[in-house]
Amino acid sequence: MKVGIVCPYSWDMPGGVKQHIDDLTQALAAQGHEVSVIAPAADDDELPPYVTGAGRAVPVPYNGSVARMSFGFLSAARVRRWVRTGEFDVLHIHEPLIPSLGVLACWAAKGPIVATFHASFSRSRAIAVAEPLLRSALEKLTGRIAVSDAARKSLVEQFGGDAVLIPNGVTVARYARAEPLEGWGPDGRTIGFLGRMDEERKGLPILLEAFAALADERPEVRLLVAGPGDEKDVYERVPGRFHDRVTVLGMVSEADKIRAYHSVDVFCAPNTRGESFGIVLAEAMASGATVLASDIPAFRKVLGDGQAGALFANGDPASLAREAGALLDAPERRAALAEEALRAVRKYDWSTVARDVVRVYETVTASGAGRVEEDL
Repeated sequence: MKVGIVCPYSWDMPGGVKQHIDDLTQALAAQGHEVSVIAPAADDDELPPYVTGAGRAVPVPYNGSVARMSFGFLSAARVRRWVRTGEFDVLHIHEPLIPSLGVLACWAAKGPIVATFHASFSRSRAIAVAEPLLRSALEKLTGRIAVSDAARKSLVEQFGGDAVLIPNGVTVARYARAEPLEGWGPDGRTIGFLGRMDEERKGLPILLEAFAALADERPEVRLLVAGPGDEKDVYERVPGRFHDRVTVLGMVSEADKIRAYHSVDVFCAPNTRGESFGIVLAEAMASGATVLASDIPAFRKVLGDGQAGALFANGDPASLAREAGALLDAPERRAALAEEALRAVRKYDWSTVARDVVRVYETVTASGAGRVEEDL
């Protein structure tokens, strides 16, 4: 099957949706399908051979974050040309409700079109204003996928219809083995964080406050932070006497991200809202890390209500500090949680998830809609 996939976010920035699309592409290719991806990217960006750039992205506030997206005449023309020349059996659009390439692709194409909805969101003035345009795009869809109950609920409540629930995927084998980062390693005293440091909903300030409280009581505890953002902001939130126990890596490669998961005793995900699944949890679980996460609904579901990882009260640094300290003091509990996490994460392996996605493709292509064509 020849599949065209539309990525809404800039290809050069790390993120759950972009990683999902890249991993899905690899899984589909491994199953014998031919895949082409179009994504926001500048003309001078280095891209994999299967990715077509649709023009430079611009930062846009969205769902409590700042996303880099493309929406303009240049991008529209490139999307239309990509659709026209692709000869796809099915078009797979991710996040068609945001002002980026997904909407443009819906307008440009007709035929078997599947959309995946990643985000959970609430009714807003922006959605109300844009609803007629969004509905004109959604009417083109012949198949819908939601990665979580929260994403499906948002879609159904705001726009009606329904969606097949297929969770995010993780290539479990990729995370299974890695050498710890130099100077690090599970040693009974290390907490880790991976995410956008400057994005409030990722919860790093909550972790930093909790770490300061722990560091007062535990002279050996250390913190490893990785992800895009300004490291000065991190150190400004931590008392100076603890700076030598905090290491900020900044943005890391995929290989070093996996090594970071293998370098800590407790991986902390203090996200406060806006998460419909929690791919960072699945990655950490596949790495064999002991996970400590805020008890938001998406994380609670992935962790089996605390069976595959510990939970703390969302937004509460004191609760985080207590749970982290308890985990650091209990190596046998950490090992048991990590073992259960490895069992739990297998259902999210891409070898399984991609097959479920292909079943949706087969359903929409069997409906007699023909191949994907440019909508003139």
